[in-house]
Amino acid sequence: MLKGVKAVLFDLDGTLVDSMWMWKDIDVEYLHRYGCTLPPELQKEIEGMSFSETAVYFKKRFGLQQSLESIQAEWIEMAKEKYAHEVLMKPGALPFLKYLKERGIRTGIATSNSRELLDAVMVSLELDRYIDFSMTSCEAGAGKPAPDIYLKVARYLEAEPAECLVFEDTPAGIQAAIRAGIRVCAMEDRHVEDQRNIVCSLADYYIHDFSQVLNGTYQKLK
Repeated sequence: MLKGVKAVLFDLDGTLVDSMWMWKDIDVEYLHRYGCTLPPELQKEIEGMSFSETAVYFKKRFGLQQSLESIQAEWIEMAKEKYAHEVLMKPGALPFLKYLKERGIRTGIATSNSRELLDAVMVSLELDRYIDFSMTSCEAGAGKPAPDIYLKVARYLEAEPAECLVFEDTPAGIQAAIRAGIRVCAMEDRHVEDQRNIVCSLADYYIHDFSQVLNGTYQKLK
């Protein structure tokens, strides 16, 4: 899987770190504060949206009176403590990051999350020791499945799309990488288990643990 790879790019939530459980809880609590209930289809509808795009969606869909800035600030406050103390890396992630570092393979994060929360988890898990560059969809100018963020992270890492490998967990993220011309390994995440068939139809590889990349037990899909 890593043959000819110059740079490895990671999605954050649900891929590099186990945090998807947290966001559904936050959505439920946030909407409850304003007299709304969580629609069962909400998570799929906001999949891949940037932090800013999600705030616009919430404001319009639920008729919120708060400003977009206030909505985002409240989410950040609700999530910051969890990112700092409760969110852990996905299985095998740390040894894999060390492996890439030792071999001079550059690394990047491309996330739909906010910069403030990205920085919080980077500090709490000491990811800055292993990640060369990170970018949010807000900074890239478009959410996934637009390819912008992956193209920009690859460019910063001085790698052509054909020299990169992306790890993602959702259909929108995988589509973003495909549109950027990058091979994709899908990471198993229980919070998007209902989309596994779609994920497997799109990705090149599938894993449930990063150790599978190194020991060759990953599932090749194409």
